[in-house]
Amino acid sequence: MKKKVIVAIADGIGDLPVKDLGHLTPLEYADTPNLDRIAKEGITGMMDPISPGIPVGTDMGHLVLFGNDHHLYPGRGPIEAAGEQMDIQYGDIAFRCNFATRIEGNIVKDRRAGRIRKGTNELAQVLNGTVIEDVTVMFKEATEHRAVLVLRGEGLSANVSDTDPKAPNDGHPFKLAQPTDDTPEAEKTARILNKVLEVAYERFKEHPVNIEREENGELPANFIITRGAGQMTDFKKITEELKFNGAVVAGESTVLGMAKLSGMTPISNERFTGNMDTDIILKADMALKALEENDIVYVHLKVPDIQGHDKKPLKKAEAIERFDQMVGHLLNHIDEMTYIALVADHSTPCSIGEHSGDPVPIAIAGYNMRRDKNEQYNETDCSMGGLGRISGHDFVWTLLDLLERVPKQGN
Repeated sequence: MKKKVIVAIADGIGDLPVKDLGHLTPLEYADTPNLDRIAKEGITGMMDPISPGIPVGTDMGHLVLFGNDHHLYPGRGPIEAAGEQMDIQYGDIAFRCNFATRIEGNIVKDRRAGRIRKGTNELAQVLNGTVIEDVTVMFKEATEHRAVLVLRGEGLSANVSDTDPKAPNDGHPFKLAQPTDDTPEAEKTARILNKVLEVAYERFKEHPVNIEREENGELPANFIITRGAGQMTDFKKITEELKFNGAVVAGESTVLGMAKLSGMTPISNERFTGNMDTDIILKADMALKALEENDIVYVHLKVPDIQGHDKKPLKKAEAIERFDQMVGHLLNHIDEMTYIALVADHSTPCSIGEHSGDPVPIAIAGYNMRRDKNEQYNETDCSMGGLGRISGHDFVWTLLDLLERVPKQGN
């Protein structure tokens, strides 16, 4: 029987003590028999995605968890592009975008175009493939009002400013893209981007989708605003280097995009959401199915992070219990040669409502594993575990060593 690993990621699970929870963290407060079983049957510790005290975003956290050096971070734009299954290549400049409503005077009336849901694919088609100077424009709709823009050509740079006026600034002018350094590449990219925005406006404002929206009393999606410029780096995929297959089961495009860039198969379903109603059993079943063809499978749950951002510790504890239920389903269906690991991409303390540099609890259980004396999976107990306090790189390579994929150093 072949050794395999399944990694359950609870996005943002780490937290700080909460007075309303009796000075417990949401993880300590929650009822988590399955997470505790893994702690009891295996080995625990704490993980800093990069190093102590450094907060990371979801994108960077998963870049590290999927086995990449954090110095390869290409920016959010390329990750979003990969998540939307766009053909992203080395050197491309990619941006996160919103469809927006623009009115006279360069004013952005609504940054989300009334949270448009239908017709964005038709709008995207009239911009996608446009050539401005010697640069090809690739544009694709994403979820609801979101979209991704990619510029491909010679002499481009990601060192350009956002054009998005940012919330809560609806009713303010959009910003012209500006170079953020003195290079010709940055100047060219800013110039091209500003032209793209005007072409989009001219083509979108008379589009049948927007004419119909206005007739129905809805805001037109007649413009785009951009942010998060990034240049695609040359990823050396660890899956190719160490010759193993991996997959990632998730509902968030950022995580799926990072999976694709990392050489892993992204797997999703429309029933996967970032909320409490996400289908955890389907997610677990799809992870188990993926394990048949892969050596390592990650399965991601977003909702603990959402509740942390919303500063709702009781809801976060409830979200963690949903994670525990998903993990329980996995435990009931894996064989004795499959290791199971628990991890998070970062901490999202409810008292802050944002990512912090606090470490996250980790645990690994499975065939012939060393054990420590911990019996619970939480921030306090895991801090005394046998794995100690390690980096995200160390955590991933520990898992790959269980698969006997890490080459021996020396003779």
